[in-house]
Amino acid sequence: MIGLPRRCGRHRDGQPYTPVYRRVWDGPARAEAERLDQTWANWTVLYSLGRRSFYAVAAWDGPRPVMVEDATADGLEQRMHEAETTRMIRIRTEAESLATNRRGGSHSQVSAAAPSYSPHRPGRRRRAA
Repeated sequence: MIGLPRRCGRHRDGQPYTPVYRRVWDGPARAEAERLDQTWANWTVLYSLGRRSFYAVAAWDGPRPVMVEDATADGLEQRMHEAETTRMIRIRTEAESLATNRRGGSHSQVSAAAPSYSPHRPGRRRRAA
């Protein structure tokens, strides 16, 4: 009927007021994502309702952001562990190559080919004022 005030909720003529309850979608999966987020300190863990998938974004510094995805929480944990292992191997390899270069190992050819500019020419003295 037009013009009659209505209450919030489901409306049926002649029926009592029935409230509409909030529905929590994928509650167990969201709870699992929250648990993973608290367990893994260097990661931010999310659950996508639209894709029904878990995501984790690494919180460490790097040249590019690291993000992993999996359909299950256990699979996501495995991918996070693999990403951390890969990062540690890369850091160790870079540190070893820097140490080798400092000890007189193989050097880059770029520094040998690039001219070095000096403000003072060797063998010349400044004039006294």
